[in-house]
Amino acid sequence: MSNSDYQIGRDSDEEFTYRGHTLSELREMELSEFAELLPARKRRTIERGLTTEQQKLFEKATERDVEESANRPLRTHLRDMPILPEFVEKTFAVYDGEEFERVYVEPEMLGHYLGEFVLTRQSVEHGQAGIGATRSSKFVPLK
Repeated sequence: MSNSDYQIGRDSDEEFTYRGHTLSELREMELSEFAELLPARKRRTIERGLTTEQQKLFEKATERDVEESANRPLRTHLRDMPILPEFVEKTFAVYDGEEFERVYVEPEMLGHYLGEFVLTRQSVEHGQAGIGATRSSKFVPLK
């Protein structure tokens, strides 16, 4: 297979395609057909069967329309849920361990996990060392 078979995204004015299929074609596909287009890990997740929680999220997402999703995002703890064509243009609130972060699903996100777009770790910014924190700080004059 050539690299053009695996092209994801869109050119300047062209319609979005995922591995040669438009978004409308992807939405009409069965879940097993779409799974064949996915990378191995996501394909196995679908082939083994979605968990009951994942199945509930999938059903809720397909029932909601885009406007309802934008006003009140669908809250979930399922960071390991693959992004499917039915999720495109909908908003989810994904838990990052502390709070729910909003994720607006765009077509380019197909084939990724929801959790990939919500970071769970914050960058560490160290302050100055306190007195007694290191051996050299013993000799800092006190005021």
